[in-house]
Amino acid sequence: MAYLDYNATAPMKPAVRSAVLEAMERYGNPSSAHRYGRIARRHVEEARASVAAFVGVKPTQVVFTSGGTEANATFLKGVESSVFVTSTIEHDSVHTATPYAARIPVLPNGVIDMEAAARILKEVPPRSVVSVMLVNNETGVIQPLAELARAAERYGHCVHTDAVQAAGRLPIDFAALGVQAMTLSAHKIGGPQGIGALILDEKLTLAPLLQGGGQEMNRRAGTENVAAIVGFGVAVRLAADDLRDMPNMGLLRDYLQTELQAVGGDDAVVIGEHAPRVANTLCLALRNVPSETQVVAMDLAGVAVSAGAACSSGKVKASHVLRAMDCAPDVAGSGLRISLGWDTKRSDINRCVEAWRALYQRTSISFKTRAA
Repeated sequence: MAYLDYNATAPMKPAVRSAVLEAMERYGNPSSAHRYGRIARRHVEEARASVAAFVGVKPTQVVFTSGGTEANATFLKGVESSVFVTSTIEHDSVHTATPYAARIPVLPNGVIDMEAAARILKEVPPRSVVSVMLVNNETGVIQPLAELARAAERYGHCVHTDAVQAAGRLPIDFAALGVQAMTLSAHKIGGPQGIGALILDEKLTLAPLLQGGGQEMNRRAGTENVAAIVGFGVAVRLAADDLRDMPNMGLLRDYLQTELQAVGGDDAVVIGEHAPRVANTLCLALRNVPSETQVVAMDLAGVAVSAGAACSSGKVKASHVLRAMDCAPDVAGSGLRISLGWDTKRSDINRCVEAWRALYQRTSISFKTRAA
């Protein structure tokens, strides 16, 4: 198959797989004082140093978690605040953790509305918590996070960002962004599934979400997943190669976009086309053809893509991101996310184009007639 769903999870890189398998041959609890424990601890701390260097922080600022969702929940549930501000396009793990948050709207191009954000930041009490993602997982649109953080600083607010989809696609500098907390996940950059990290400002205190042990500097109880952490460390070291390859990946994505638009004409709508986007992501809607129909048809043709976030046990549902962008009804329920990565080849792109061409020819007339 042509695998084009890297925003859901990237295939594990060979060097990462080798490191994980080697780590699984060893044993020892990182909290044990004997030699086996000390060796395990050393591997954990080497990986912690690599993750820290990846975003320009000290190793003591890195807290390993089971993934991006837990990192988001650890921060949002553990920070000392009762007032939250998020955007309307956040990942469900952020929305679920902040059900009563003030929501910053987005413009039709998918970028947060900074004028509305400025009003909200002024209205909420000082020391509120702001959580806005750096890159949207469905559209690939890059958010003006540094500008938002500067606005929040004027009112003494704390800023967290879910940077899961930015890692390996944009250079990330924790201090330059001006945030106090950041979420990362290994499996988006060719690392193992089930391991992530929460990056914290040194001055920030947090009540642990998981209690019952002193691991992770008393910030996350539970025996560390040593093999996955080792893989995470290797993945972030390899992410520099991904960053260098982004211009080429952007050319590949743009070629795909051009070819699909040539097939679909006005029926093919590129979401976020006129906003800054990461180079690996294309969100395309085929008017009046439900997302689920497209995903299944592409799968049967040997092309793996998705309709958005892969966090609903395989379910395909209308995108809250596209609704927040005020997309027309014939577009909002018809979004398809195609995401490229480190092992994407030109042949994968060509196969995607041919599969989508067959889908368009087979379904567009039927659905347009039904919509009329």
